[in-house]
Amino acid sequence: MAFIEHFNQLEDTRSHINKKHDLLDIIFLTVTAILSGAEGWKGIKLFGDEKLPWLRKFRAFENGIPVDDTIARIVSSLDPQELTHCFMRWVNEIREANGQSVIAFDGKTLRHSFDGDRKTALHSVSAYATDQKLVLSQSKSKGKKNEVETVLELIEILEIKGNIVTADAMHCLKKVTKAIDKKGGDYVLQVKDNQKKLLQEIESFYHKTRRDTPFLIEQNKFEQIDGEHGRLEERTYTQLAVTDWLEQKKGWSNLTSIIEVVRKRTIKAKKSEEVSYYISSLPVAPEMVAKAIRSHWSIENSSHWVLDVIFKEDESRIRRENAPENMAIFRRFAMNLARLSPIKDSMKSKLQRAGWSDKIREQLIFGQ
Repeated sequence: MAFIEHFNQLEDTRSHINKKHDLLDIIFLTVTAILSGAEGWKGIKLFGDEKLPWLRKFRAFENGIPVDDTIARIVSSLDPQELTHCFMRWVNEIREANGQSVIAFDGKTLRHSFDGDRKTALHSVSAYATDQKLVLSQSKSKGKKNEVETVLELIEILEIKGNIVTADAMHCLKKVTKAIDKKGGDYVLQVKDNQKKLLQEIESFYHKTRRDTPFLIEQNKFEQIDGEHGRLEERTYTQLAVTDWLEQKKGWSNLTSIIEVVRKRTIKAKKSEEVSYYISSLPVAPEMVAKAIRSHWSIENSSHWVLDVIFKEDESRIRRENAPENMAIFRRFAMNLARLSPIKDSMKSKLQRAGWSDKIREQLIFGQ
């Protein structure tokens, strides 16, 4: 099913006299313009003006391309929650065909999406299928401090059964593990000072194991080495089964193992070392948890970096009503379309080629 068909159930809240332009036409215009490099309302209109004959191959556009202010008004009028549900229906259809994945939750603030009072920049939380490099869902959060409740809402509505959920230390909470376990998922969550007693006990457990049963460390270890351009990074993952010695395990749903990650970096002659700890519902399989942890780190490069550098999301000054949130969803539609394409090229090059070539744009949109 083409992505535009997933918007058929979207409510058009405009009055009858303001429906000169078809809602699905404007959505198709917006997504294809973003996919072709447009960054704002004027860019979307200019794309429409130049590519109207091409657009009419797929949609009627009976009254042509509206002015940029009309595009802004129509996009702003959409209910972000309904738009997110359309996005999720589309992505879930893709996931059914491509299998399951590590799901990473991470928050992001659009720096320039402030209202006039300069206090309400859009902060959103995204769920990201790291294996397929797809954004699964996005939800607005009332600031970073409210991320936890937003993640819990996303866990409730996403299909996570059989998937591994990762999140940063803010979400290392008993209620989060309970929510994941209830939906049939597994988790790998970083432990920091927000769970100080648990962290101290995990550190002590590793010290005790190295002293009393060092062979367990060797048996349950996985190592990775990466290096390029004068930079060397060695990562050692050691995963141990949870025992009754860990008194802090009470209340953590299905807590099965703990993980220690030692990262040693050498940049030219400068060396550094960092140790971090994680809890997990997974059985001892250090290579598997290493993949999950590395996959979570990839969200910065695979999603945030692309949105900020290629789609210029962090520079966007779109502020009108629901527009910042809705445009963020449309950018993720465009990014997913480009990710799904078998065309072997960088994201930047795919967008450039989509802007230049109708054929390439059609391949990105329809997968042909």
